[in-house]
Amino acid sequence: MRERTMTKTAAIIGGGVIGGGWAARFLLNGWDVRVFDPDPEAERKISEVLDNARRSLPGLGNVALPAGGGLSFHATIEEAVAGASWVQESVPERLELKQRVYGELAQHVAAEAVIGSSTSGFKPSELQEGCSNAGQIVVAHPFNPVYLMPLAELVTTGENSAATIAQAKEVISAIGMYPLHLKKEIDAHVADRFLEAVWREALWLVKDGIATTEEIDNAIRYGFGIRWAQMGLFDTYRVAGGEAGMKHFMAQFGPCLTSPWTKLMDVPEFTDELVDLIAGQSDAQSGHMSIREMERIRDDNLVGMMRALGANDWGAGALQNSHDKSLEASAGLVDSIDEIADLSQPVLTQSRIVPLDWTDYNGHMTESRYLDAFAQSTDRLMIMIGCDAEYIANGGSYFTAETHIRHIDECHAGHPIQVKTRVIMGAGKKMHLWHEMYEGERLLATGEHMLLHVDLATRRSAPPAPHIEANLVKLAEAHATLTAPDGLGRAIGAPR
Repeated sequence: MRERTMTKTAAIIGGGVIGGGWAARFLLNGWDVRVFDPDPEAERKISEVLDNARRSLPGLGNVALPAGGGLSFHATIEEAVAGASWVQESVPERLELKQRVYGELAQHVAAEAVIGSSTSGFKPSELQEGCSNAGQIVVAHPFNPVYLMPLAELVTTGENSAATIAQAKEVISAIGMYPLHLKKEIDAHVADRFLEAVWREALWLVKDGIATTEEIDNAIRYGFGIRWAQMGLFDTYRVAGGEAGMKHFMAQFGPCLTSPWTKLMDVPEFTDELVDLIAGQSDAQSGHMSIREMERIRDDNLVGMMRALGANDWGAGALQNSHDKSLEASAGLVDSIDEIADLSQPVLTQSRIVPLDWTDYNGHMTESRYLDAFAQSTDRLMIMIGCDAEYIANGGSYFTAETHIRHIDECHAGHPIQVKTRVIMGAGKKMHLWHEMYEGERLLATGEHMLLHVDLATRRSAPPAPHIEANLVKLAEAHATLTAPDGLGRAIGAPR
């Protein structure tokens, strides 16, 4: 095994759907990605996965992702893993094939690198068996699409050192995923065991003529699937128990576990007739759409659901919010005016990608989202002057009294935008702001906002705390040296 100087580089061994998803997740989070896959179609397939990822992942969060890394394809494993600090194996689920790959990786992967396996079924001890570098190998099992779904089941053994496990958690977290560390290995890990149970029941329901594939999917997506997406299994049942909680739920429904409701240990034979029945129903259900169309619909739905969860800082949305926070510094966003390098220039208050759900039937950003974006920039400036969550909890805040937005140019989903903010007036109770939204050098919109400081107990205007006013005045005085912005104080319908 060779010693190498580590860089922020990931090697992807196997570029199918899962490997391509890993490549996209690393690449769009600023890593260089090196791919090995003997399939002559690998480059095309990964490029199509990347197209979907570039369309959806950057707009999932509220902060711009770092500049994307470089993508390269290599003819050998040795070339692909050169300089890699993370190697992700995603070859087909055949143990002998995976072990052959690990044998070759042992010869070329740097000692400091982590080797993660996307295996959905094999235990890490099976993968490590006979390997001279067993301590580097862990299970890092993702879910499709890897570039959006945040869960990665991290399964380790006693061969893995605490340092290797910590490194694995750090890398997985750094690319916006959640490392669910299973300290005890088991076949199929945790999540797929649930899926297997549901899959077994579904096969029987179709075979026995109880429900079609579409009816089963509707039972999931209109019912428990939505609940599970935001609260999981046990919290869902705890709530179902009412004020008495989980104990009441278990006392009420526990006896049902002895009822012959399921066939979990009994699997229908996969006859040609059953396969044809299921395939036929599936074709009737969604055969009018291509796989690529279904992937885009899936991605749009996932982004929308996770963004909704983010509004409550809950579940996968809370994880994305945390990842956004880790990206703020690289995007140029700060939390205090003391961190601003040049106070005389407009303040960067937003740097992001326009999300998919911000566009309307004309294909560009809808009017309400311009206000949403400028409101978020106002919130960022409030944090910077000290009007943060703690200050608001103690009874002080700013209420918007008047807003005027000018729509200068079109803005589309997936495009990068920045908002720069000037303080026109900050003395006393008033905060007068001027926002400008840009895509690169192209001005998209302006927003002029007048806010009043309010005592939340009386709901009436009141002077802000001295440090809040001082920070606002400091910015207003610095920005007063700039030429007055074009459109300041403009009335609706006035000449442009």
